[in-house]
Amino acid sequence: MKLRFPVLSKRPTGMMGFTLVWAGQLVSVLGSTMTQFALTIWAYQETGSATALGVVNTAFMVPFLLLAPLAGAMVDRYNRKLMMMVSDLTAILATTGILISHLTGNLQMWHLYVAAAINGLGATFQWPAYSAAITTMVPKEQYSRANGMISLVESGPAVLAPILAGLLLPLIHLTGILLLDVSTFFLAIAMLVWIAVPQPEKTVEGQAGAGNLVQEALYGFRYIFARRSLLGLLIFFICLNFVIGLSASLFAPFILSHTGNDSAILGVVQSAAAIGAVIGGLLVGLWGGFKRRMTSIFIGEALTGLFVLVVFGLGRSLPVWMAAVLVGEIFPVFTNGASQAIWQAKVAPDVQGRVFAARRMIAWSVTPITPILAGILADYVTEPAMRSQSWLAGMFGWLVGNNAGAGMALQYILTGLAYMGIVLVVFLFAPAVRNLEDILPDHDQMEKIHAPCTTE
Repeated sequence: MKLRFPVLSKRPTGMMGFTLVWAGQLVSVLGSTMTQFALTIWAYQETGSATALGVVNTAFMVPFLLLAPLAGAMVDRYNRKLMMMVSDLTAILATTGILISHLTGNLQMWHLYVAAAINGLGATFQWPAYSAAITTMVPKEQYSRANGMISLVESGPAVLAPILAGLLLPLIHLTGILLLDVSTFFLAIAMLVWIAVPQPEKTVEGQAGAGNLVQEALYGFRYIFARRSLLGLLIFFICLNFVIGLSASLFAPFILSHTGNDSAILGVVQSAAAIGAVIGGLLVGLWGGFKRRMTSIFIGEALTGLFVLVVFGLGRSLPVWMAAVLVGEIFPVFTNGASQAIWQAKVAPDVQGRVFAARRMIAWSVTPITPILAGILADYVTEPAMRSQSWLAGMFGWLVGNNAGAGMALQYILTGLAYMGIVLVVFLFAPAVRNLEDILPDHDQMEKIHAPCTTE
């Protein structure tokens, strides 16, 4: 009898297949980060405007916030390998457009805005597609390790790209960087074409969420709100995101205010933070974290609050700041990887695309708000108060001083204490979250609708 898929059986699958996809993405993101670095320099030289660079970030975020639920539904509805390719294909389109504009001497800032929006559209598919693909590619015991490897894709290029781009720009210029970036996209796509990505089995939950595209997109939200433990875990992270956002966005002004606007020191501390994240990714990739994932989350979040916020805010010199972020940035990798592994284990694979998209849209809902609130607090409350004879200065002046940056230091410390307080409260008084792994069954324990399994 002739086999239905004689070639696909020879394609790498499992952890080997995932590792090949991961390697392709690592190289691709390195190329993209180099391009971002080079274009940032070009844009600032052309405009001298920080606002213009901020608009690029906004242009990237808007498609995600608007289209994430629909993208998640499409990930569940269509071939996942194709959905994984969408981000690379759109990135090729955007980068090639920038390259052509540059070669013809017509490159303008609005081209960067359009390219950022196109990249944002592609990225809208990337996260739910890759997150859901991990579930069908690797055993659930390897979820934390796989997510740790993914974190290296996010953090590793941030360490190497500025150095490589800085060395290569004088030699191959912006044109060469863009060409290099395009070539890395093709490498990432080639890896995807080569490996096997199993489609998920149909489940009862998946059938319950069937409908038109809009109905399926909304099902991601309904799925989360119907499960108290998952909703509680998501609210837990939203609260933490809100609190840390009240100080984390002050990272650059905090350091610059303490150092007389020394950009070199800022760069060193940023690099130390990126190195910490890389170390965290390597540790999770090799170890995988605690067997009980909620343990990784509670311990990791408590230590994040301690080092990233409290110790960093208490610091008044480069060595303390470097140590705080180097150690502190290790732990978010553990918490994010453990959280991701929980969602991958508990959510039925054939609805993960829309559930993960809804989850991230909700979790990111505070990100446009907190930087504004943090800036208002610093500019109009904490900074003026710590430089005056206010009760706040009298109470905390011995701890943070009364010079420039003291108010922001106080914000870091207070938000760090609040951050750790939230972790403690949830651990002690929210058993639905603390015992989530026992309360909710894993998806492989749920009822399946048996159908021929395809791999593509």
